[in-house]
Amino acid sequence: MTKAILPAFLILLAGFVSAADSSPKASVYHDPSPQRYDLTKRASEIDPRTREHPEIDFLFAGKDGKVRDLEHATVDTRVAPQGKLVIWLMDHNAGLFERVASYGLHGIQVSYANRWFSGLSKETLNDGTSLGKIRLEAATGEDHSPLVSIPRPDGMMERALQFVKWLDKENPQGQWGQFLSSDGQGLRWENVIMSGISHGSTTAARFAIHQKVGRVVMFSGPRDNTETWQGFPSATPSNRFFGFTHVLDGGWTGDHYCRSWQMLGLHQHGAIVNVDHAMPPFANTRRLITDSDVKNDPGRAHTTVVPGGSAGKDASGGFIHEEVWRYLFNHPVDRTGSPVPLDPDCEMNQRK
Repeated sequence: MTKAILPAFLILLAGFVSAADSSPKASVYHDPSPQRYDLTKRASEIDPRTREHPEIDFLFAGKDGKVRDLEHATVDTRVAPQGKLVIWLMDHNAGLFERVASYGLHGIQVSYANRWFSGLSKETLNDGTSLGKIRLEAATGEDHSPLVSIPRPDGMMERALQFVKWLDKENPQGQWGQFLSSDGQGLRWENVIMSGISHGSTTAARFAIHQKVGRVVMFSGPRDNTETWQGFPSATPSNRFFGFTHVLDGGWTGDHYCRSWQMLGLHQHGAIVNVDHAMPPFANTRRLITDSDVKNDPGRAHTTVVPGGSAGKDASGGFIHEEVWRYLFNHPVDRTGSPVPLDPDCEMNQRK
């Protein structure tokens, strides 16, 4: 299929005229031993209200004894803080967290009741409404779906809140308390960046439609290609959503991602830009793709967009998408590309 790609010379022009991010930053740290902190704690040890959900295979430990509810956090007090908290909704990615911390961002990966996907019937997966409702219940711990029962302590919002409270006590050098509401009963969601890959990026987007957040970074997603929630009125403005995928990812070749991006309104902020043939700031767009060499492997294509073993490298062994990751998490949300028409080659009706 053909996707509309912004001409390279326009991308280069946008790179020359772009200014540095002038958004206000948080105050500096007062840490007698500045360093990068990488902290872990089990969710079940932080909050005694948490419980297992064997009906969706969500357990504190697997049959092999491996812990499943370990949560991760990072902050680097050597770097000027931005006052933004990244909440990562997939398995911990050490390479990504290193970069998050180097940008002056705080980062947490939370364990929440998200293992519901594999237990759904084919009919439910494709009925057009169930996935979005389950995602929202898993994210909020509120009753949005009759198919699952996920209480607040096991939803993403409460798990994140309790983890930040724990971090505020255990790592005061990191100034985690800045992300707590004045009454301590919630997070300051305007200062939160929701992010994930695949399943995680899809839930991040669904949650951001429900709850206004500072930014959404979507790797290899969103999916839910027969659902309509992507087009719901959104609490989070469309210019705050950023997507990045590989062109051999099955979600791209199947038009899942382009469909979601258009339903989210990302075409209002610029054309699709191939980062391998452009320079930052990629014409200020919200839709980024790569055609880097993945040995024609769709599986590798799915994960090549984040730091890790599948990520593309140059001749010296460095990751080729360092500036893309920096852009996704740091580009000013009020700086956008020009609107472009909907792509007629992106199949929007996938329930045929």
